[in-house]
Amino acid sequence: MNCRIVDMRNKDVVNIKNGIRLGYVCDVEVDTASARLVAIVIYGRPKCFGLLGREEDIVIPWCDIVVIGEDTILVNCDCGGIHKECMRGGIFCKDWFN
Repeated sequence: MNCRIVDMRNKDVVNIKNGIRLGYVCDVEVDTASARLVAIVIYGRPKCFGLLGREEDIVIPWCDIVVIGEDTILVNCDCGGIHKECMRGGIFCKDWFN
């Protein structure tokens, strides 16, 4: 299967270690010396509707990608804890004031 970088932007990224959806591929890192794809980048979630900036970006090395499917990219990394889980039924996140 061939996949262009533009097509990767529409794919959902899921961590298979904990089942957390990390987001969509927003950017890629390329090693210009060897012309190889080094990592995919998922931009951090906006804080307070983007008014307070964003959380840190998630950079997933190419070696941590397990499979690239039609709609989803499965990764095996320890990056699932970066995004804060929001409380169900509430407006504010658990770590809102941290």
